[in-house]
Amino acid sequence: MFETVYVARHGFRLNWVMSHWDPITGTPRDPPLAAYGIAQAEQLASYFSSLPEDQRPTAIFSSPFYRCLQTSTPVAKALGLPLHVEHGIMEWYSPVKEGTGLHPRPGTATSLKAYFPDIDDSYSSTWLPSRLGETPDQVQKRTDDFLEAFAPRFESGGHPPGQHTRILFVGHAASCITLIKSLAGSKAEGKKLRIGCCSVTTLRRDAGAEKGVILGAYDIAGLAEAHFLTNGVERDWGFEDISVDETGRVVDDPGDPGTEGQVEENFGLQISRPSAHM
Repeated sequence: MFETVYVARHGFRLNWVMSHWDPITGTPRDPPLAAYGIAQAEQLASYFSSLPEDQRPTAIFSSPFYRCLQTSTPVAKALGLPLHVEHGIMEWYSPVKEGTGLHPRPGTATSLKAYFPDIDDSYSSTWLPSRLGETPDQVQKRTDDFLEAFAPRFESGGHPPGQHTRILFVGHAASCITLIKSLAGSKAEGKKLRIGCCSVTTLRRDAGAEKGVILGAYDIAGLAEAHFLTNGVERDWGFEDISVDETGRVVDDPGDPGTEGQVEENFGLQISRPSAHM
């Protein structure tokens, strides 16, 4: 089981500075980084490179969205590591408005490797979120279920090869928050979970954690840290920022035009669940 988990958010998005942009891969709602975000990603890489060798990540897992892969790439190059695409930590979308279609889902690791050659496309995603969207409770459950299926892939000697005790997840504000809550469990309660661009949360395994257990087994050693970034914390986001209706229910989002009538069939666990060594 990994002893240290780093959780980082992508850098500053292009659509925050430009209203008109084209998705590079063709996936709707998938903006790349702004030039400023690319600079942040380089600073993130410098931060990880500055750590003692025995504290640096030895495996990197990125959301398939372009901005996350752009953020992960400088880190991968600096550490001499491949990128592993993991849909289980991809963007959170609220439930689709009825009759408006489905939310976007980026392509496979193989299709994305054309844009990011550092991707190891022999690794397949553990989990596919539903394109019908999720409530906040459902995205938290998604993260719990993802981690419980993901962790045994290491314990079973599966992919990626080697014994990795320090891993890095690069995702989105929402998936970073749910990862922190899943990994820290009750130790995250009462903490202000707001995640800025390219910030890093460090979680270390509790010495008393039960073998094979992932949920709630980690202590928060550093929360959403951004001291290594030129301007510190920027564009931080938390679940308190979501739009809700008068009943407190999260407001539905429209699906992508052209997906009306499509049926969501392939989602959830994508691998055979291996047995962890107990």
